[in-house]
Amino acid sequence: MKKLLAIIFLISSLAQAQFTINGTMTAALDTDWVILYKIEGARQQFVQNTTIKKDTLLIDDKKQAIGTFKFDLPENTKAGFYRITYRTNGVSFVDFIFNKENVAFAFHPDYPEQSATFSTSKENIYYKDYLSEISSAQQTLDSIQITAIRNPNLDLKSAYKKAFNKVNSIQKQYLTNANEMYVKPFIKATLRVNPPEIKTTAKEYMTNMTSTFFDNMDFNDETLINSSFLVDRIADYVFYINYSDNKETQQILYKKAINTVFSKISNATFKKDVIEFLIAQFENSKNLELIDFLFENHYEKLPESLQNKDFLKEKKALFATEIGRIAPDFSWKENGKNLNLSTLNEAENYVLVFWSTDCSHCLKEIPQLHKFLQDKNEIKVVAFSLERNDFGWKNMKATLPNWHHVLGLNKWENKIARTYNINATPTYFVLDKNKKIIAKPEEFIDVKEFVNKL
Repeated sequence: MKKLLAIIFLISSLAQAQFTINGTMTAALDTDWVILYKIEGARQQFVQNTTIKKDTLLIDDKKQAIGTFKFDLPENTKAGFYRITYRTNGVSFVDFIFNKENVAFAFHPDYPEQSATFSTSKENIYYKDYLSEISSAQQTLDSIQITAIRNPNLDLKSAYKKAFNKVNSIQKQYLTNANEMYVKPFIKATLRVNPPEIKTTAKEYMTNMTSTFFDNMDFNDETLINSSFLVDRIADYVFYINYSDNKETQQILYKKAINTVFSKISNATFKKDVIEFLIAQFENSKNLELIDFLFENHYEKLPESLQNKDFLKEKKALFATEIGRIAPDFSWKENGKNLNLSTLNEAENYVLVFWSTDCSHCLKEIPQLHKFLQDKNEIKVVAFSLERNDFGWKNMKATLPNWHHVLGLNKWENKIARTYNINATPTYFVLDKNKKIIAKPEEFIDVKEFVNKL
């Protein structure tokens, strides 16, 4: 009996020695799953997943669909920033702090950040209240500052000073009361360095903002590093604070902002994560210049042990054939001579087309391309044929004189085809005389349209 009671007591203790994360979605959702991650800088680590229980509530005599979910966390779960994700597209997550306490919150799944409210969790309620108060006070201060810039004849010094003191007072109060709380570094890092005196020009105002943006952020603080806080602020600084309508100026601002960011980071692992995060952002806009800049000036200067060679190779290969790149070189034998794409010197422009004799679209478009270009001496064609053998290719190339013909065996697994990311035929590239890719037309009609503009 004593042994049985001891086992029951142990099971009871284990059952109590855990924490719960309870969420309520205040609207219907088209998915029934939710995933919990722990945020570690620019990365997120999977913790567990669960299902969303769907239900309805009667509100003002109307049925309202809701979803609820629950995670049980063991007693040894690490404190930190956590994230629940419930969709694969759009805004689909809520971040929260876990510090050895139960957490309960509700939110609308279509605008989670604005709607999230916490009913359980001292840390999250306190931080949410702080953000609400400090944001309101900061907006008042900014409004006075902007009004002063737009209307320099107005005397707003007194109003500005009052608003300035209120911002600092709120900050001081929350910092004082946050002693021993996990959230304290976030409160300290959130405060902007507002100028004590009102600025009279937009340039002075923006200069102060950009030069002091990171002053209250400790990039060596492990609590901040292992959250989304610093990465979010870095994104704000690079993509929003440093902004220009002029494309060339914007590229300069990006590089300057990136260098400023990495001058603040001494933690090499965190630096690596931030570099990879920024590469992913510029990847979305195919900003090859900035991707190259990040690799050459920052990623490749990381300690060898931290560099992911596969990541480096994958990303460089991914953008090897984007517009603006020099087309990857390859060689072939033609009429007893060894030729290279890079050393061709016969025309002002080249059309590089990947095709195949067993591709019906190719058999239609390739003759059309030949007919269209036959009197255009300033353009030369390099036809790279992806084949399983050379039987059909030998016959077909005889009908396409004055072109360079390259046989690529192994079809889709051909090494050059892989380098050029060829997944369909025909695939066209238009090159200038230096073999820089200047266009990637989708179809023959697009080739024709582009060439006619040259």
